[in-house]
Amino acid sequence: MTVEGTTAPVPGSCGQDSPGAAGGYDSCSPMSNPNSSPVTSPAPRKDDATRLAELASMRRVATGLLVLAGIIYLVARALEAAHPWLGYVRATAEASLVGGIADWFAVTALFRHPLGIPVPHTAIIPTQKDRIGRILGGFVQNHFLARDVLSAKLRSMRLAERIARWMSTPENAERLARHVAVGVAQAVRNMPEGEVKELIRESAVARLQHMQLAPVLGNVLEAATKDDRHQQLLDEALVLLRVAVSKNRELIREKIREESPWWVPAAVDEAFHQRVIDGAERMIEEVYADRAHPLRRQFDAAFDNFVERLRHSPEMIARTEAWKDNLLEHPMVTEFAGSLWDRARRAAETFSADPKADILHPIERGIASVGESLLASEERLGELDDFLTSFIAGVLEQHRHEVGDLIADTVKQWDPKLASDRIELAVGRDLQFIRLNGTLVGGLAGLIIYTLSRLAG
Repeated sequence: MTVEGTTAPVPGSCGQDSPGAAGGYDSCSPMSNPNSSPVTSPAPRKDDATRLAELASMRRVATGLLVLAGIIYLVARALEAAHPWLGYVRATAEASLVGGIADWFAVTALFRHPLGIPVPHTAIIPTQKDRIGRILGGFVQNHFLARDVLSAKLRSMRLAERIARWMSTPENAERLARHVAVGVAQAVRNMPEGEVKELIRESAVARLQHMQLAPVLGNVLEAATKDDRHQQLLDEALVLLRVAVSKNRELIREKIREESPWWVPAAVDEAFHQRVIDGAERMIEEVYADRAHPLRRQFDAAFDNFVERLRHSPEMIARTEAWKDNLLEHPMVTEFAGSLWDRARRAAETFSADPKADILHPIERGIASVGESLLASEERLGELDDFLTSFIAGVLEQHRHEVGDLIADTVKQWDPKLASDRIELAVGRDLQFIRLNGTLVGGLAGLIIYTLSRLAG
């Protein structure tokens, strides 16, 4: 029972000290006893001590006014026979007592049984806590989490502009870049090595298997013919051929001797060898020096024909695909995928231990530039706002039933006494004005009724 004019106990106070500004619990609170059953209640606010003092003060004022009305009533009642005009005072005080007591009963009945007597339909909050939680959850769900309400609020927040300004700030861009880089590095370090290597190999093989290699090679080689860049291949081949001829003079001489009839003199073989070598070297030099040499034009025709066959010849495409399939089955593909992952993992370990500025700076500049580009374009900001509003409002609306259930379930888990005391602490001061108004308005009504009755009599 709570006696008017005294301080009501609140969770954590046990009728003594309040939780205070720190919002903690003392030793008599159920939350402080490790052997007691856990009690879920609203978390205490930092201003509980202030609210408690204000509530106690308003209770004293309301109770004091009620006591004053009672004293005035008794005095006026006792002296009314000697001083008839005190009937007006007595009627006013009497009505004030009725109004004040009635409103005290109504306010008290919200949170507890008045005077501890279990009058029906009292202690409404403790006894109807679960139903109140469901009603509150439904109210929030239907009136606060409706899509139009959420969309209007999100648009007024200008989320895109806030995000862009945050990203364009150097210190924020640096912080985000570090988080992104370190997060990626740690993710790479924690990935299962065997599965990742197999995933890389399967991804690469699957991509290549679904792609015809010959037309791609044909397109690459065709691009090489732009500005006669493919002629550089012929130049390199001519250089290699010239070196090969120069280094293998003796081998060529021996082959000529072996193939020459026995009856041909050695001097003739030597002269033939020299003419072959000189002619080959002269031909190589001419082709290398003359960009319009006929052999170069023949090379162009052969190159173009090869490119055309790669792109359109079914036979060439089939042969290339067979070669590709053989290559993909080779163990070196698995080794290559593994080497890629090993290098990535080593780089991630190195970066996690010592984040490199040369890696962070490009990421930081990229983040800042994205923010600046968004701020420079109202159209892009509008598009991003539309996306964020639609996405967030859609997610919240989709899960608003869960929010309503969360509120209802949370209230259901609260201890009735703790929940009632906490709610009273939050709104009880304002409810004391009902008692004040009941006392004053009741007195005024009593005075009017008594006056009218005297006039009528």
